[in-house]
Amino acid sequence: MSDQTSQGVGGLTFDHKKRAWPNEFNVFLALILISLLFEVLGQVLPYMNGQSMLFDFNEARDGTILNMARIKIIILQVAIIGIISLGVTQVIISGGIDLSSGPLVGATAMIAMSFAQTELVNGNPNPKAVFGLWAMDLPVIVPVIVGLAFGALIGSINGFFVAFARIPPFIATLGMFLVCRGISQWWTKGQPVSFPTDSYAWIGSGMMPVVWFIGLAVVLQLIMRYTVYGKHTYAIGSNEDAARMSGINIRRHKVMVYMIASILAAFAAIVLSSKNLTAQAGMGQFYELYGIAMAVIGGVSLTGGRGSIIGTVLGAMVFGVIQSGFTFIKLDAFYQLMAMGAIIIGAVVLDQWRQQRAAARA
Repeated sequence: MSDQTSQGVGGLTFDHKKRAWPNEFNVFLALILISLLFEVLGQVLPYMNGQSMLFDFNEARDGTILNMARIKIIILQVAIIGIISLGVTQVIISGGIDLSSGPLVGATAMIAMSFAQTELVNGNPNPKAVFGLWAMDLPVIVPVIVGLAFGALIGSINGFFVAFARIPPFIATLGMFLVCRGISQWWTKGQPVSFPTDSYAWIGSGMMPVVWFIGLAVVLQLIMRYTVYGKHTYAIGSNEDAARMSGINIRRHKVMVYMIASILAAFAAIVLSSKNLTAQAGMGQFYELYGIAMAVIGGVSLTGGRGSIIGTVLGAMVFGVIQSGFTFIKLDAFYQLMAMGAIIIGAVVLDQWRQQRAAARA
């Protein structure tokens, strides 16, 4: 029996030997294997005394043998950066890159928290007040809109430089990286902004960061898969010249892509400052790199045109398991940074290998 089956018109054939698992399945498989690796390390390393990272075999809690406390910590650790990675994903799919999201988190957190402060703290005037009484106890929608508007402004500037000034995305967003870091330090001369209203604090309370992350991931997955916006984003990343000839307004679309990415980073800042009940200029350090790493680990191609939101969510979980696993086996912080750098490089090398393999099959 022939290995190839005729299909379609023009004598097209389908070779089942060239079938490949979806990238998302490969990432999911990697998630399982990495989790098992840390489980094995917990059993074989002498100083670990047979500890388990994800399971609790001694006492079933909440009706399950899973270590729910650690699993919740892992998910919470990646949720806020995961929101950033959702925006970074569509930027990379469009053929660009965004290095400004980390400092944007710090700047937005400082600005939004300034409009989210409560007037009284334990019956006394707020010691961290940035503005006067007019900016105290405002409805929660005010700091949220201010923060998102600032993010939209930064994103539109990034998009303008990339799309209209034709500055390489790396340079344009690197410049905005420094601008946003400067804004975060200038806003209150480096002083933290604290004591938000209860309604603002609710945004990042408990497991709400995870709820926001999952909700936004579902929305963006639907947008990227089923809307004209998503199809244009993939088309531009795959072949910008062909996309232009097909009638897509490349410049306008790129501005939209960078604006949405920065709005998501700004929202992540709001969630982070709400969760911590304070905003500091140094917030968001390395977040831009971690967001890119989550996307690349999730199968998003740095050359553009390939990847998915589902893959990025799985990549975020892989990233979270690796971070938590390093802490679990008591790996020193500086070794963790080295290992994470090696993982990011490895993910890029794997992406290049996948592209070369796909080109060879074509």
